[in-house]
Amino acid sequence: MDKLFVNGGIPLSGSVEISGAKNAVLPIMAATVISPGEYILRNVPNLRDTRTMARLLEIIGAKVSHSKNIMEIDTRSCDNPVAPYELVKTMRASFDILGALISRFDYAEVSLPGGCAWGPRPVNFHLDALRKLGAKVDLNRGNIIASGKLVGTDIKFEFPSVGATKNAITASVKAKGKTVISNAAREPEIDSLIDFLQLLGADIHGKGTRVITVNGKKDFVPGCEFTIIPDRIEAGTFLIAAGMIGGNITLENVNPGHLAEVIAKLRATGATINYTNDSIHITGSKKLKPIDITTAPYPGFPTDLQAQWMAMMTIAKGNCAIVDEIYHDRFTHIAELTRFGAQISLTSNRAQVTGVSALKGAPVMSTDIRASASLLIGALAAEGKSEISRVYHIDRGYEKIEEKFIGLGCDVTRVNEGYK
Repeated sequence: MDKLFVNGGIPLSGSVEISGAKNAVLPIMAATVISPGEYILRNVPNLRDTRTMARLLEIIGAKVSHSKNIMEIDTRSCDNPVAPYELVKTMRASFDILGALISRFDYAEVSLPGGCAWGPRPVNFHLDALRKLGAKVDLNRGNIIASGKLVGTDIKFEFPSVGATKNAITASVKAKGKTVISNAAREPEIDSLIDFLQLLGADIHGKGTRVITVNGKKDFVPGCEFTIIPDRIEAGTFLIAAGMIGGNITLENVNPGHLAEVIAKLRATGATINYTNDSIHITGSKKLKPIDITTAPYPGFPTDLQAQWMAMMTIAKGNCAIVDEIYHDRFTHIAELTRFGAQISLTSNRAQVTGVSALKGAPVMSTDIRASASLLIGALAAEGKSEISRVYHIDRGYEKIEEKFIGLGCDVTRVNEGYK
């Protein structure tokens, strides 16, 4: 099991290229099952999670290869609409395969999902959508079994769930008739999935809005080439790191429009930010101002950057509140940040952060993807040496993150401790 050893306190300098978006590529990989064919996906990050999804596709019957950020997928021989527990338990996004399987096979058997070690994230929105489309949905020994020929319908989510929106779209593209999905998620990753499906011939309207209309059809293009959008969460992580640690960095291969709320909040802390169509330059402030955030569905502040923002606020000049309205129990990083000397109190889904003059290096342990990133940022800003264990979590969502920080002048070393 790998560890990261960090000598902190070095300002960032240089440029970093942002990888393709994990949360965009995983549902698109799953969606290749819908239409049998050959696919070439570009700008695909080499992550633990993309490798897990590739293994899942291979179990279903696809052929997958991945080299130099290009992934080739051949789904013509898929014949096994089953996503087993052994894979789905390790990555919640495996559940993205549900809509694609029933769309192609009129049957799907998918284990209940696992993934990050914080709180339950129920799948009832996904299953209710399938039932409205006419699927029979049962639970057997921890597996969701959905079957039947789907028929277009009206689906209205109580909350704009990203995962449920993805599955509702992929399930309805071949359904008979029209499906209207109301209170749909608007995240850029949803738009990217729609772009991909439209390349295959899907009839989808309302991209970027809360109402998505899908006119089901049977004939699709047998494969396509598609480029994955930049990862706005990775980009946000580097921007927050620069805001906390200080220095000047430029992010390349990024879409600033996907980060409008994050950029606005960072400017409020005192950071100077300029951008072009595909790059962002940030200069961190020497007097970091405390700024409250409340997470919200896109275009609000992303829950996937809540932990990183909290790390930054631990050395701000004053107090701030951090509220997570998406996942009320996503705060496992607090206990580890306090090991650096942070002062944080938690009541329900509201954390109160009192800035300290400096963090001190310490041994800490990762619990999920974004918590891992917050600990790395904290360690890079802290005085002295830190070690971060269980970094396999960070490898699920960040491609070569320590190498990217080394390229910005940081002192980070990955060591394999040789134990499990």
